[in-house]
Amino acid sequence: MRMSLAEYQNRVKGCWMGKNIGGTLGAPFECARGVVELDFYSQDMSGGAWPNDDLDLQLAWLNAAERYGRSVNAQVLGEYWIDYIVANWSEYGGGKNNLRQGLIPPLSGSCNNVNRNSCGAFIRSELWACLAPGHPEIAVRYAFEDAIVDHADEGVYGEIFCAAVQSAAFVETDTNTLLDIGLSYIPVDCGIAKGIAVVRESRQNGLDWQAARKAVLNAVPGIFGMYRGYCYGEKEDDVPVGESGYDAPSNVAITVLGWLYGEGDFGRSLCIATGCCEDADCTAATLGALLGIQLGFDALPAKWLDPIGEGIKNVALNTVEGLDIPATISDLTDRVVRLMPTFLERSFDLIAEEGAVLHLREGKDLYDALRLQKGRFYAPTFKDYILHHDKSIYSENRILKTKLICRDGLNVQNDVPLRFTFEVLNPLWRQQWLAFHWDLPEGWEVSTGRDFSLNLDNFDGVRQMNFSFTVTPHDLQQAVYDLNLRVSSAGRPSALFIPIKLFNSPNAQPSAVDILKRGDGVSSRQTDIAAGYANYVE
Repeated sequence: MRMSLAEYQNRVKGCWMGKNIGGTLGAPFECARGVVELDFYSQDMSGGAWPNDDLDLQLAWLNAAERYGRSVNAQVLGEYWIDYIVANWSEYGGGKNNLRQGLIPPLSGSCNNVNRNSCGAFIRSELWACLAPGHPEIAVRYAFEDAIVDHADEGVYGEIFCAAVQSAAFVETDTNTLLDIGLSYIPVDCGIAKGIAVVRESRQNGLDWQAARKAVLNAVPGIFGMYRGYCYGEKEDDVPVGESGYDAPSNVAITVLGWLYGEGDFGRSLCIATGCCEDADCTAATLGALLGIQLGFDALPAKWLDPIGEGIKNVALNTVEGLDIPATISDLTDRVVRLMPTFLERSFDLIAEEGAVLHLREGKDLYDALRLQKGRFYAPTFKDYILHHDKSIYSENRILKTKLICRDGLNVQNDVPLRFTFEVLNPLWRQQWLAFHWDLPEGWEVSTGRDFSLNLDNFDGVRQMNFSFTVTPHDLQQAVYDLNLRVSSAGRPSALFIPIKLFNSPNAQPSAVDILKRGDGVSSRQTDIAAGYANYVE
């Protein structure tokens, strides 16, 4: 399918404007539990759009993408987190804390991060969808690199799902087809998929949106709305409180709930998503962006546009150290449009008769599937690619692609072996002899030996090899240990240096806040959150 540059630009602008509208509409209801009936903004709109990290975090990623192009990855984005993201709350702070300790993604997102399954990643999907319109297979790759910096598991699946749906929405119009496309990129048994299935079933069975909300919160219980508690209506004894940090499944499902029950009406859809409370600014902002892509800026209702204006306000960025932040939605749109050909690779043409034209996938090509590489070999599905992502260290250069899976985590005990699996892919069309060398603390043992070699073949498309091994620590006296695995290929100047950081500490995770699980009254923690939120929106 072909799309003109003008139509693409209209949809990108619709995306960012919808994001701003939804984030503003939902902001007053964030962190609350209950049901609210809305038909318009509930707050003073004399100052235009409210600041929202859902949008402004992506402005930092835009800077990274403009500088690094298709080479932007999790390690680049991790460095941008440390330099430019001032937010230290929830998974953002957990990810930054791990990055400062030296953990590279995806370990920075998964290690001792109680909020790794929360909502801070799926709200960042729009940039990747807009840079790869009609190519979800490209959009999800960058959404994955983004999410693993500060999330794991459901937090990552949420962003992958949203990026796939939003990218496909540039070409596909049917809601159920778009849901199936997004679901094809994530595990069928994950919480995100379960929550969405409950919404679809509720809709098919004729339940109203309030009942569908309750079904979601029972199927994939979250805790986000209990940070402020029941601000709207009486406490619901039949709605459980979930585990701390497990909020992406319910909130992605609420986004889908607003989409299905809104039946294509922009304002009604956003009001339903917002009316479910929980992480209301995120659900409404993500849905607003999706509907903006589908409708285009020119079709957005003036009722919702006029109070917002085009200005962009930020709350989470360090803007004094070199970030080039667009001041308006139009500026943001123009920069994304200029950058898009870099990411769309060979799917963008300049044609004398038609001007600029985008070539978009359609139909079955929008789904996650085995795809031919160079006409002979099939690439693994994206679901295969992200398997074990939360405990893996990825490294690659021109001649090797590797994944080191830390099966027992990163915490060590005296004389207790840690299990690892090493996977290596040969991207060359020739065999390679690989040499491995371990830099280990004195006295430690590795089951492979400190130096060994392996033949990496390339016969009839068999270009991948994996093996398992153990590392056994002895005489632990330090808090942190740095290991390094060097992988080189005979006759080649390039080498991979794979760092592993291990900790001499108990494997403890923070527990849920007890008073939030009771849900009665307002705790000091709730008061702190409410006060902090009031400061951030003023």
